[in-house]
Amino acid sequence: MYRKWRYRSLQTFFGLTNEYMENIYEQFFFLKYSGGWSFSEAYNLPVGLRDWFVQRLIHQLELEKEAHENAGKGGGSAQTLSKHNQPQLPPQFANLTGRKGK
Repeated sequence: MYRKWRYRSLQTFFGLTNEYMENIYEQFFFLKYSGGWSFSEAYNLPVGLRDWFVQRLIHQLELEKEAHENAGKGGGSAQTLSKHNQPQLPPQFANLTGRKGK
């Protein structure tokens, strides 16, 4: 008996498209490569939380890139050590260098 389908939907109606799955795998790779996550950690995250972590990681990497560029332009200030701002050695190591500990 020949059955005629009422709806003409794509076969992917009940499944995930290849493009969607590629996007998911890109998120897994990004979290693993840039965020140090394991595959199972990224895989087991709820979708909304995984998306939030991906967006937040992108934002953090952009901030770090901007800070790195500003540091390369000389936007930061250098600090020179003087006798007033040098770190103090613990007393047990002070006699090795001739400096007094705190």
